[in-house]
Amino acid sequence: MEGGKGEVKHILLAKFKDDTTPDQIDQLIKGYANLVTHIEPMKAFRWGKDVSIENLHQGFTHVFESTFESTEGIAEYIAHPVHVEFANTLLPQLEKVLVVDYKPTTVHF
Repeated sequence: MEGGKGEVKHILLAKFKDDTTPDQIDQLIKGYANLVTHIEPMKAFRWGKDVSIENLHQGFTHVFESTFESTEGIAEYIAHPVHVEFANTLLPQLEKVLVVDYKPTTVHF
């Protein structure tokens, strides 16, 4: 991962297990969003469900986007005890997961 300052997006694509109820999913999303209040380098959290008509989602149904101040901030987040505890709750409910971290780049003409 490229080091340094500058906004970094942490994207998690998820497919919940079939036996995970909508109420459980809602509680997990609230728990994920609540990490912002506990982990200082995590600046924002947004999520959504797949709405594409292209059928290229490969089974992933939910997208979770976290914003960090730096790649070091993501490392701090990953190691943070509150994140570790939440991950131990979330991950067993997922059939598939994919994580990508990237630095948003504007194209200038």
